[in-house]
Amino acid sequence: MKLKDFLEAINGKLLTKTENLDIEINGGYVSDLLSDVMGNAREGQVWITIMRHLNVIAVASLTNMSAITFSKGYLPDDTVIAKADMEGIPLISSKLDTFNIAGILYKNLS
Repeated sequence: MKLKDFLEAINGKLLTKTENLDIEINGGYVSDLLSDVMGNAREGQVWITIMRHLNVIAVASLTNMSAITFSKGYLPDDTVIAKADMEGIPLISSKLDTFNIAGILYKNLS
């Protein structure tokens, strides 16, 4: 699935200046525990979370995530968005809850 298709499916808002919306998404990971994501997330997945602090960018970079999606309409502050832009990690916000975002992603990848 391409990032642009995921954005449309979840009615997501792209928060970063990402120009390449053809980034491939091959799965998803749902967790609000940094150590869990570091140990178990895989390259190419979208991380679905409600955590919005700077450390999520470092973890996403370390695990080569395709993007980070904030559920329930949560928005990170400008420093987090700026760091994501520097690291080339797309940030998305969706008003949907985590369960529905994960379900939509699963359905579209199946």
